[in-house]
Amino acid sequence: MFAWAAGQVNIGESSELRAVKAMWVSADYFHVLGIRPWRGRPILPEDVGACPGSTAVVSYVYWQSALGGSPIDASMTLLVDGVRKQIIGVTPPDFAGLSVGDRFDIVLPLCRQKELSRNVYDIAVMGRLRPGWTLQRASEQLQAVSPAIFEATVPSESSAQSIQTYKRFRLAAYPAAAGVSLLRQQCDSSLWLLLAITALVLLIACANLANLLLARASTRDREMAVRLALGASRGRLLRQLLVEGALLAGIGAVLGIGLAQIFSRLLVWTLSTEGNSVVLPLTTDWRVLLFTAFLSALTCIVFALAPAQRAVNAEPISAMKAAGRGMTAGYQRFLAQRLLVVIQIAVSLVLLVGALLFVRSFRNLITFDPGMREANITIAFLAFQQSHVAPGYYTDFQRQLLEEVRSIPGVLHAASTTNIPLVGGSWSHGVRTASAEGMSKFAWVSPGYFDTMKIRLIMGRDFNPGDTSGSQRVAVVNQTFVRRYLGNANPIGQTLRTGQEPGYPSTLYQVVGVITDTKYNDIRGETPPMAFAPAPQNPDPRPFAVMLVHSNAKEAEVASAIKRAMARNHPEVVATAGDFQAGIRDGLVRERVMAVLSGIFGFIAALLAIIGLYGVISCLVVSRRPEIGVRMALGADRWQVIGMIMKEALSLLFIGTLAGAALSLIAGRSAASLLFGLKPYDPLTLVAASLLLAVISILASFLPARRASTLDPMIALRYE
Repeated sequence: MFAWAAGQVNIGESSELRAVKAMWVSADYFHVLGIRPWRGRPILPEDVGACPGSTAVVSYVYWQSALGGSPIDASMTLLVDGVRKQIIGVTPPDFAGLSVGDRFDIVLPLCRQKELSRNVYDIAVMGRLRPGWTLQRASEQLQAVSPAIFEATVPSESSAQSIQTYKRFRLAAYPAAAGVSLLRQQCDSSLWLLLAITALVLLIACANLANLLLARASTRDREMAVRLALGASRGRLLRQLLVEGALLAGIGAVLGIGLAQIFSRLLVWTLSTEGNSVVLPLTTDWRVLLFTAFLSALTCIVFALAPAQRAVNAEPISAMKAAGRGMTAGYQRFLAQRLLVVIQIAVSLVLLVGALLFVRSFRNLITFDPGMREANITIAFLAFQQSHVAPGYYTDFQRQLLEEVRSIPGVLHAASTTNIPLVGGSWSHGVRTASAEGMSKFAWVSPGYFDTMKIRLIMGRDFNPGDTSGSQRVAVVNQTFVRRYLGNANPIGQTLRTGQEPGYPSTLYQVVGVITDTKYNDIRGETPPMAFAPAPQNPDPRPFAVMLVHSNAKEAEVASAIKRAMARNHPEVVATAGDFQAGIRDGLVRERVMAVLSGIFGFIAALLAIIGLYGVISCLVVSRRPEIGVRMALGADRWQVIGMIMKEALSLLFIGTLAGAALSLIAGRSAASLLFGLKPYDPLTLVAASLLLAVISILASFLPARRASTLDPMIALRYE
């Protein structure tokens, strides 16, 4: 067994401090996983001891980029969170840890702290099963020992209800061969839906391929008849046509392999954000390559077989006379192609509707008003763990740092908070009022927070400098809190009591203000009950300050100014900053993936449908040249010929659109949970997709129709 945890550390000192991704591991981590170091040695039992440890292992990427690939010896050290560490090894280039899509820069021994808190859960435990054991047997064993484990590890300072809940927890064994991944949980349903979309595109491509091959075979009936009449065997002609189909498959497969590399990188790009770059191996897997190559070859050969069989089975005399059979024969010959065109149009409409739904849903999310200011807000994170500020002065030092940030030129408002809305995690407290009890989101903020975020105060007052650690505990709540816990009475002056939690004793707060409802940590979710208390009344301040800064300058300029001010006044403070609006959009990875990729697939589907329709109409025009010549010789003008051809195309478009609309309504139900502000049967989207497909289909049909109208009747009549 081994234990591991992921996080972030600061490397360097003063103004050169930089944050890197870290991983803490127990002594058996590399041994159990079977990972051999690329250079040096792994972390061993002698490295794991009391905090802080003195050794570290770095990733291959970090070794190359930050350390220049220097030899691993006693002289290679790094200052990690103010402690000098000796670099003892480098992990292999292909090892990215157990968190899929993430990476690490440095690996540190999981040390044993003198005062280990039972209230923080940040360590994962994994291991290998003994021979003969199964996951079910291991889970049963863990279930049996769980009561004793949780009885012995009850968190301190918890309420009686929390303790009883904790004791009811049970351990179990879960498969971990594929690692762990938050990205997988977030995007799993989206990627499965994209796989289904890919299958629909493949279906359109198959129909298109069959359509074009059938159309091509129909134009070669006389050629095949002549070959048969001159003595060629049907088997030989069949082999020829299958070789042509196999050649198409081979060329397409080679091009597909190249395009796959481009689209794979596009997929990873859509999953990445400004704050977190997704790292996934993009090497071509031979199993995937073999499957797709086989699928493309099988598709092309199967759809080449039908027209080949038709061509070689035709009687030479019938084929030689086919040109003179007129319009009825042409209609029968192209019945299969018409059906395939209808299928392509229907499926293309489904994909276009899906693409527009996801694009509009993503637009709704990025333009949605969460009830607070988004633009021109910079998130500043100031960590002072390496300073000499005593825990009892954390609040005073946070206030000092906030005043220094407010004095930076260009800063209009600034406030501190324990939770960043729409970007940070979720923090809840149990609350009890005179009429109800339940859970509420909770945050401690400095005076000026609501002005900074442009959150409207609709009743009562805001926090002020008089709200200190020694004054009456006060709170500002939102409208949902009032409706759920305070009833119809005037909320100002009513009280709420928080439940006891580790580090947070049960406290009585008096409501002094009410704000409008805003989103909390998720734009998509319902607005929860929310309560805010003054920052000086936070019972458990930490050695860092989280600030929201409103300015009239660009985010990059504000971030640089904050870092310069901290480096000048407090070199031991680690300052990082980011754009608030960009952070919100980083939380919309799933929606961005669906919008980008469904849009691409919708475009490809529409393009394939246009090609199929154009091919069929062109072949119809070729087969009906004598008829068109006769009509024009008898007085039909150009527009009558164009109308005759377009009538054929419009009938196919109409039938395909009706079928596609019905399929869109059925398929839309599977995507309902991924949409925001839209219904899967949104009429505007369905109409827009139908009109778009109709316009481009009409244009594709008009070209062969116009070409047919320019035929010389004498040439058309002498064509055969």
